[in-house]
Amino acid sequence: MQQKTPHQIAIVGVGKIARDQHIPSIASNAGFSLAATVSNSGGVEGVENFDTIDELIVQRPEISAVSLCMPPQARFAFAQKALASGKHVLLEKPPGATLSEVASLSALARQKDCVLFAAWHSRFAPAVETAKKWLVGKQISKVEIIWKEDVRRWHPGQKWIWEAGGLGVFDPGINALSILTDILPMEIFLTNSRLEFPANCHTPIAASLAFYSAATPHINAVFDWRHEGIQRWDIGVETTEGNLFMSDGGCVLRIDDRLIMEQPAAEYEGIYARFSQLLREAESDIDVAPLMHVADAFMLGERHVVEAFSDPQ
Repeated sequence: MQQKTPHQIAIVGVGKIARDQHIPSIASNAGFSLAATVSNSGGVEGVENFDTIDELIVQRPEISAVSLCMPPQARFAFAQKALASGKHVLLEKPPGATLSEVASLSALARQKDCVLFAAWHSRFAPAVETAKKWLVGKQISKVEIIWKEDVRRWHPGQKWIWEAGGLGVFDPGINALSILTDILPMEIFLTNSRLEFPANCHTPIAASLAFYSAATPHINAVFDWRHEGIQRWDIGVETTEGNLFMSDGGCVLRIDDRLIMEQPAAEYEGIYARFSQLLREAESDIDVAPLMHVADAFMLGERHVVEAFSDPQ
């Protein structure tokens, strides 16, 4: 049943991702109404803005949900306060800076009867669900991921991604892992990780990962943030019944070189449709598998220092 009154929702952290994706997606979803923002660097025209989440909680108790869009290093404290006040919470990816933070938030959400949603936006790419269904029951022999893009193009001047907890190349790479862990019909384990750290950064600019499962011993991923030219977000899966290839981050799907699907991205519309569903059903969705693989990559990673990163912004 569609709810008659939309949830009043607040965005906490009004940066590029909030303006480009969250705000338009909220506006297009009848289940939500953008009621406020929390930002110390400017809010949204026509919407009440608060400097702190404490002010929001005290002055706007009728707001039932918050969408947290700040960098992961600072997200835990905001989520904790929102849940403690009885508000439902949507977490941008990754859901936390550490796995223990997410576990704590999950327990608090249960205690407060609140919905907590770890929103892996790439899982809502148009080809992902079709790919997932096609792979059911198939014997997978090999998986190859190529996720290469130019950090200066997509994250200009964003220093937080190079600081501890900012993930570096895993900021986009975790999107590939979120798709992989969703479409594969079996559990996988990281066995090897090579991480390349710029001499002046705390997070890697490139990574090569190897995974293993009992059924599929050859699962590899290459992430690189130094890539110029055509950007690549590809996942290839070989099976005994044919080969699947997703490109453009899950917008294009081919099976045995036959085009199955090519659609524009509408991932954040999917996120808010899912959040609305979770609110109606009073259920949380907190999958940490992609973040767990990133944590394993740091634990098992061979660290290699490479040329210092320079950002002209």
